[in-house]
Amino acid sequence: MEKDMQSYRLSDLVKIKNGKDHKMLSNGKYPVLGSGGIMRYVDKFLYDKPSVLLPRKGTLDNIQYCDMPFWTVDTLYYTEVNTNLANPYYLYRYLSLLDLSNLDSGTGVPSMTFDNYYGLKIFLPNIEKQTKIAQILQTLDKKITINRQINQNLEAMAKQLYDYWFVQFDFPNEEGKPYKSSGGEMLWNDKLKRNIPVGWHCGNLFEIAVFTNGLACQKFRPKDDEVPLPVIKIREMHDGISVDTEEVTSNIPESVKVYNGDVLFSWSASLEVMLWAYGLGGLNQHIFKVTSANDFPKSFYYFQLLDYVDVFKKMAEARKTTMGHITQDHLQQSTIAIPDNKDIADKFEELISPIFKQIVKLQEEISNLIKQRDELLPLLMNGQITIE
Repeated sequence: MEKDMQSYRLSDLVKIKNGKDHKMLSNGKYPVLGSGGIMRYVDKFLYDKPSVLLPRKGTLDNIQYCDMPFWTVDTLYYTEVNTNLANPYYLYRYLSLLDLSNLDSGTGVPSMTFDNYYGLKIFLPNIEKQTKIAQILQTLDKKITINRQINQNLEAMAKQLYDYWFVQFDFPNEEGKPYKSSGGEMLWNDKLKRNIPVGWHCGNLFEIAVFTNGLACQKFRPKDDEVPLPVIKIREMHDGISVDTEEVTSNIPESVKVYNGDVLFSWSASLEVMLWAYGLGGLNQHIFKVTSANDFPKSFYYFQLLDYVDVFKKMAEARKTTMGHITQDHLQQSTIAIPDNKDIADKFEELISPIFKQIVKLQEEISNLIKQRDELLPLLMNGQITIE
């Protein structure tokens, strides 16, 4: 530890405040923060300065930071930071490195009191050094945020084009004009209960895609002399590969190895479709790897499946149940409009393929930036890397 580190209690650095109920608030521009992030936007705020948000109940390692006016719920404390002693962002990152589970005062659901937090011993350099370190880390955070926003916009743009071509059926006709809007001939389809273009038919998802299930990976543990692969579960689909990710032998079949750019569909509990971009891994049994059938391109089966997941969810809502999992029978019974001539899907692929490649590239960059930030974090805070 650096010689110029000063020892504090957290009570020296912050005043902890309770969150409040937000149900009576009207919709507005200020975020309501809960343990999982932003819940809604309201017309009032509780606090308008940079703050470290500390869990009161639930997952105790889910510490957050907010530097805009916000409201927070009663399961999440917010803090008024003494900025003469602590840079709020630096303090947030410092606290995120601590294991708080041993401070749990709850008997059932994990919970924390003011006193649990206030007694924490904190070691900080002077405020100038904290601010310099915070600026370095926030620069990386800003780039990560920008990349995520670009990816959201790219995905939305590609989805809008898909809807225009394959939902509204305004794909370019032979003259380059929008098919349906320009008077293209449509026919009623009894199975789909809608008009579809002449030269199209009602098929199912199996006609355009192959769904390969993952493995029960506990049966394929790596041996000591093998280079392992990370196991891709639903958590990894959300958060990428981490130090807690399980491992599997690299000798699993090629069909269940996942590469960047592959399409994954979690069919159990969480119904989600994504382009994988977190590196080579082995697929868990609760996820399908989706590949082409009958030479239909990736962009076409990706968005068709993404659309049809909404149908599965609506089926569950109509039954007032949660959709437990999607079976091969569900996929067999699906009904989608498919062009008899896949040239239209190939033309769509020409437009969308570069967008997909950019999305994967930016996600790879996000993963690298997060890795750099998280490796820098303890080194900077422990003084192993010095800042002039």
